[in-house]
Amino acid sequence: MTTGEKITTLRKKKNLTQEQLSEILKVSRQSVSRWEMDIAFPETEKLIKLSRLLGCSIDYLLNGDLQDYKEEKIDPSVHDCFQFIRECGYFFLATSVDNKPRLRPMGMIYSNDKALYIVTDKRKSVYTDLINNPQVEIASYSLHSRKWLRINGEMKMESSEVIKEEITSLYPMIKQEYAGKEEIFMVIFKLEIESISLN
Repeated sequence: MTTGEKITTLRKKKNLTQEQLSEILKVSRQSVSRWEMDIAFPETEKLIKLSRLLGCSIDYLLNGDLQDYKEEKIDPSVHDCFQFIRECGYFFLATSVDNKPRLRPMGMIYSNDKALYIVTDKRKSVYTDLINNPQVEIASYSLHSRKWLRINGEMKMESSEVIKEEITSLYPMIKQEYAGKEEIFMVIFKLEIESISLN
């Protein structure tokens, strides 16, 4: 079985169209079609993303026989999680208050490829909730891949000026909102990741 045939088989197994796969990989639909017809070959970066998305090894795509295929569970990296959430455009933050779950839709998240960070306000209830019980789950749903990303961990306050500068560069509206005296209310939380699932 050729690499193109394997991509076609695994794409269909994941219930993805060529169009959906092309959007996820940020290539044209024609590129996906050319890969599947073995007219062209994916670049190394795209092969890595394909293997993660299709749940197989790069070696399988390049060399393995179909009988050698077994779906692998590959945990996404912190960078992958950040990209997934950014592409979705939102995420949910689940906290627990007095043994009751509380779910909040949120939009701004940051990663330096080592950890995930969120910004909130000391005057908001989410700040109090995170101080009282830092165990959280972040969840995001992709309409393209029809998958949920769930990240469990513990939130810890982050005081790094470098992280603060990087976040405010990515989201300039934060700098505007917390200008002057208001800056004392801005707080950054770092998520210490305990588990990640994508399904």
